[in-house]
Amino acid sequence: MKFDINEVLSQMLAAIKGEVDSNWNKVKDTANQFLQNKKDRLELLADLRIKGDLSQEKFDSRLQDEKLLIEAELNAIAVISKAIAQNAANAAIDILGKAVKAAISAAI
Repeated sequence: MKFDINEVLSQMLAAIKGEVDSNWNKVKDTANQFLQNKKDRLELLADLRIKGDLSQEKFDSRLQDEKLLIEAELNAIAVISKAIAQNAANAAIDILGKAVKAAISAAI
């Protein structure tokens, strides 16, 4: 499986949408902008892991950092609660982790 950052970002945004539910119309543009701003960094992180230049442990640590950043950004949107922001960040980062794992598995 080839890693496609645009598809992964789309899935991450859908995961966020699933968590913010009725507040989606209020946060979708901002959440999309947050992810687009991270696109290059997330793609680099994924590529480093897929190529084996980054260990799973380091990758997991970086994913945790990214999750905290996304959570902080989503918390800045006053219309959603901290728990919803945490769930949305978790869902988005889980998508990225699974996509990278699938790309690694397909390359083996």
